[in-house]
Amino acid sequence: MVASSTASALEREDHSRDAEFNKAMHGKSAQARGGVVAMLSKNKEAKKAAVDEYFKHWDNQAAKDETAETRQARVAEYATLTRHYYNLATDLYEYGWGQSFHFCRFAYGEPFYQAIARHEHYLAHSMGMKEGMKVLDVGCGVGGPAREIAKFTGAHITGLNNNDYQIDRATHYAQKEGLAKQLDFVKGDFMQMSFPDNSFDAVYAIEATVHAPSLEGIYSEIFRVLKPGGVFGVYEWLMTDQYDNDNLRHREIRLGIEQGDGISNMCKVSEALDAMKAAGFDMMHHEDLAVRDDPFPWYWPLSGEMRYIQSVFDVFTIVRMTHWGRALAHGVAGVLETLKLAPPGTKKTADSLAVAADCLVAGGRENLFTPMYLMVGRKPEKQ
Repeated sequence: MVASSTASALEREDHSRDAEFNKAMHGKSAQARGGVVAMLSKNKEAKKAAVDEYFKHWDNQAAKDETAETRQARVAEYATLTRHYYNLATDLYEYGWGQSFHFCRFAYGEPFYQAIARHEHYLAHSMGMKEGMKVLDVGCGVGGPAREIAKFTGAHITGLNNNDYQIDRATHYAQKEGLAKQLDFVKGDFMQMSFPDNSFDAVYAIEATVHAPSLEGIYSEIFRVLKPGGVFGVYEWLMTDQYDNDNLRHREIRLGIEQGDGISNMCKVSEALDAMKAAGFDMMHHEDLAVRDDPFPWYWPLSGEMRYIQSVFDVFTIVRMTHWGRALAHGVAGVLETLKLAPPGTKKTADSLAVAADCLVAGGRENLFTPMYLMVGRKPEKQ
């Protein structure tokens, strides 16, 4: 893995540039219903620029040829890589998965979206989140978890995001659900947050800090903005300690996940635990929830195993995630591009997500990867 010390240089933020690009590419599509409707409303030239900027890190980069230098090149541009990934992938996520961009555990008889919400509730519960607390959501996506946790706990939640389009959509949904007074969404790079020291009672991140160039760096920044005695909870994407970077198959799985999910450099469980300690947290609990003895694996919606469907209402959601469902959607995307009804790059992005889905399933089956390593740490009262 790339050492955290190599990621010390941070990209300079340029909010004006990002806002102009957001306006050029997405226009008013943030107000669209989402998914396909929003997807077809993009500016073709701006989307091509996003495709070129993102895929320059992945095109012609086979796992067997990967070097520490090619990984470091991605790490050096972590913010641009992540921002353009979500410029390209957000509408596809909403179409295929919903508004909470994360995995979860599944209980017997539990519908998909109920399981998603329970996963969010469990994190809030594990952190002791309560009404009236001032909470930061690091890497908030389009605000699905923030809205659910705000309703579940009564806390005021600030969502931080470096992608303007997602901020626009999150704000739109919060207003639509009457939660505008309980939620706000802020533009920023989580490696260099603009909040003063000791600003929040609690901080959480759901499958977002994997985009950081350094886990020690992001955890240290979270530590800074957290009040003494405050709690940080995270579901982290990690390679397990069974992962062997010298094993080509392992490396192909890791690289496929990174390419399809906008990740510059994934770490191992042991590295994440070391990063929490180095940042200064007193660890309250840590556990890989992916290895709990659940009746269904976390990755089943991507696996195509329809036998796990728990509710008739899940059928239309899950079908979109299966192999043949994805193949159909990607074929349609290709036709729409040919007819110039969809911007160039739509199919390429969808194909990249499909590769990631297969690698996520493989990583889960072989216990090489977890998307839900839970860590809950407290900032000591006395520094």
